[in-house]
Amino acid sequence: MLCWHEISDPMKNSTPPTPKDAPVRKRFLGRVVFALALLVAAGGGALAGLLVVYDTDLPQIADLERYRPSSITEVYDRQGNVIGSFALQRRVIAGYDDFPVNLRDAVISIEDKDFERHWGIDVWRILGAAYRDLTSGSRAQGASTLTMQLSRNLFLNSDRTFSRKLQEVMLAIQIERRFTKAQIFTLYANQIYLGSGVYGFEAGAQYYFGKPAKELTLPEAALLAGLPKAPSTYSPINNSEHALRRRNLVLNAMLEDGKITVEQAEQAKNAPLGLHIARDPNSLAPYFVEEIRRYLEKKYGSDQVHERGLRVYTTLDLGLQRVAERALLNGLAAYERRHGWRGHLKNVLVQGESLSAYSHPDWDVALEPGSFAHGVVTSVSGNQATIKLGEVNGTLTAAEMQWTRHRGPAEILAPGDLVYVRVLTLPSNGRAQVALEQDSGAQGALLAVENSTGEVRAMVGGRDFADSKFNHATQALRQTGSSFKPYVYTTAIDQGATPDDVIVDAPVSFASGSGTYTPHNYDGRFEGRITLRRALAQSRNIPALKLAERYGIRTVIEYVRRFGITEEIPPYLPVALGAADFTLYDQVAAYSTFPNDGVRVTPHYLRKVADYEGHTLEEDYPEVRDVIKVATARTMTGMLQEVTAHGTGAAAARLKHPLGGKTGTTNDFTDAWFIGFSPSITCGVWIGFDEKKTLGPKETGAMAALPVWMDFMQVAIAGRDDEKFAESPAPAVAAKPREKLDTPDLRPGDGETH
Repeated sequence: MLCWHEISDPMKNSTPPTPKDAPVRKRFLGRVVFALALLVAAGGGALAGLLVVYDTDLPQIADLERYRPSSITEVYDRQGNVIGSFALQRRVIAGYDDFPVNLRDAVISIEDKDFERHWGIDVWRILGAAYRDLTSGSRAQGASTLTMQLSRNLFLNSDRTFSRKLQEVMLAIQIERRFTKAQIFTLYANQIYLGSGVYGFEAGAQYYFGKPAKELTLPEAALLAGLPKAPSTYSPINNSEHALRRRNLVLNAMLEDGKITVEQAEQAKNAPLGLHIARDPNSLAPYFVEEIRRYLEKKYGSDQVHERGLRVYTTLDLGLQRVAERALLNGLAAYERRHGWRGHLKNVLVQGESLSAYSHPDWDVALEPGSFAHGVVTSVSGNQATIKLGEVNGTLTAAEMQWTRHRGPAEILAPGDLVYVRVLTLPSNGRAQVALEQDSGAQGALLAVENSTGEVRAMVGGRDFADSKFNHATQALRQTGSSFKPYVYTTAIDQGATPDDVIVDAPVSFASGSGTYTPHNYDGRFEGRITLRRALAQSRNIPALKLAERYGIRTVIEYVRRFGITEEIPPYLPVALGAADFTLYDQVAAYSTFPNDGVRVTPHYLRKVADYEGHTLEEDYPEVRDVIKVATARTMTGMLQEVTAHGTGAAAARLKHPLGGKTGTTNDFTDAWFIGFSPSITCGVWIGFDEKKTLGPKETGAMAALPVWMDFMQVAIAGRDDEKFAESPAPAVAAKPREKLDTPDLRPGDGETH
């Protein structure tokens, strides 16, 4: 029987500690103390570090006050329309007030709810993210505030390391010290990447919705706010479903924060994405913009052009540019149709590509009625074919290919064929009606210059910039044909001849060091006694050669030099018929001298270049110099008017406007020209192949180039009904031209045929 005191004494029956337990307990207590000391030291060190950071300016932060991110250099036409841009990062700098409240609320709700309250970092978010990182065994959990994201984007990389994160925190604290919340948000909003090469919300609004950020609707603002997390994953272009879900997640976050009402959230969630992807401005006048880029990079350097946000004001008239492009493409289409269907189509299936994956550069440009593009045939059934044109499908029927003299698409087309078409209609359902065209490789160029100022109003350098960047207006040296003859007649008039002087158009041969040169006229006939006025209007070859012989071909070349043409010209008589190579730019600049009373104004592209702050870097004033006497210029203008009234360019008379100009056609019809002018504008058109091959029988300047010129000039002269040329001087009595002179040593060469 146990006594009470025996039961109540806990030590009486307990086992006494062994000597081995004491060291274990001591070691355990020591470790606990050490861990606590370590935590205290770490906390103290961290606190000390934060105090140092808070009290010390990091050099990057000091630089941030002067920081301006890379921005777009924009190119404007004369009315202020954007026609091109150059940038490494497509960004438009905007101020805080340029970002609407709905966008600011959307960004803060989804990215940093406590942005207005924290001091650069959100401790509770960091602790929560750290806990989730530890428990998940990864570092995928983010806890960055807007300020931390800004510091990372500006100064750090995206490595997921603790050292980088610590730097991010330190920088964020310093940013918060120096800048207001509005300034921080503005820096962030201009810096963040939104996919598709777009940086910043202003550029994002313009690119995705075709409007400034100020005009964003609630669903549009929410869509943009959702992009920074993963621009590729949530791209509204490539992943519309993901983008829609992300947008609605942003709307939910705004609703939770009380930024919007339930009704607003529901309406916004039910709205479509509503994309209005901005057209690449460089596609509006690609050859012209490329000329601008080359000039700017040569003068200012590539970094300045692509990163410093220059403002480039040019001479181009976007309305006339569109007319010029359409006129040239229509002219090339008419040429192709005159020569019938040639076939030989490339087939993408034969080359191992799939119809679904195939893409053509033409599809990067927005289609519109009247535009031309390459498409791929996806199906052919009966009298109808379906043509893929990017996101648009075109329908081709037998009626729209009658010119090929085939009964329907099935006779000449197969799935996979790459065809060239013209868009006839483009209804909202995305099913376009197209006409079959042909691209045999024929090229063309058009250049238009305002006479009084030398400002280039329109430039088309080829059929398709995506296919060839070579500018046929400024880079292609082509044989001039009869468009050279006005230089010969200018020499004669300036030396005392008159338009009514008579010359004999009859068979003739000229001796040269390499044999006898016997030229002929285009029509094989001779008109006998003929005035200089008629000889030029009808583009007779024999009179031009006789004049060049009389006044000397070297003298003619000297006059050509006065017109600003510097290309090499061999001093041989056939040059009088156009056996010399000039650019279209040379020709247009020279011809503008005639309606300008003998003054040559050098064509130029720029009006002004300014930096991003608006300080003028350069203003372009035209280079002006006298070329020929006023009387000579007016006389030649009158003679060239005869060309468009009764001569080889008589079709232009249908425009019922004061006009002058000259056709040009080379041997074997390899080059077709028309250079002409009104009192206010000079325009030149060239048609040909890149290689020296014939355009085909009777493809003269009047046939191939003049219709393009007329289509353009009809618009260019609209509203200028009262303009007229200065009157030519009264004809003076002059001696009749002599018929024969000793002919200098000549070399046979290619002569112009019309």
